[in-house]
Amino acid sequence: MNRRKMAFASVYSALAIVISPLYFQWGITKAFPGQHFINVLAGITLGPFWAVFIALIVGTIRIMMGTGSFFAYPGGIPGGFVVGISYIMLRRAVAKEKAIVMSALMEPIGTVLVGGTISWFIIDPFTGKSMQLVFASILMLYSGWLISSLIGCILGAIISLALYRMGVLKIVFGEQ
Repeated sequence: MNRRKMAFASVYSALAIVISPLYFQWGITKAFPGQHFINVLAGITLGPFWAVFIALIVGTIRIMMGTGSFFAYPGGIPGGFVVGISYIMLRRAVAKEKAIVMSALMEPIGTVLVGGTISWFIIDPFTGKSMQLVFASILMLYSGWLISSLIGCILGAIISLALYRMGVLKIVFGEQ
């Protein structure tokens, strides 16, 4: 099972790196919907810690390639973790298809609210004036990440549902 998870983590990481040029500049950050898509896939199929590991790898490689900024870490890691935890909690409480969709829609909470807030506190000391006085700055950061996260989580939900209906997730989970 661990080898299977390692193989999927490698494929997800490679896919994210291949599509990493598909980002958009949002202020000083580089918003990448592909990371949120991968967060959903990894969180649902592999779990929260694998999703964090994948986001760390992809963020590091994107920074080295120039398609990501330092904000790839707080923008990617919390989202995958929240999806994974949500799926673990929901998969026994509701039908699997509902758990997949609901978990995927939790990704913006991890990315925007948790990651965005962490990023805000990282940026704050470097602005020269307290960003708490400039509330619009956090709204700008949140809005760009929300757009990116929504695109990625919707795509991730669609693909995850398709994988579930085709029986691929049963293979991943070792049920076949």
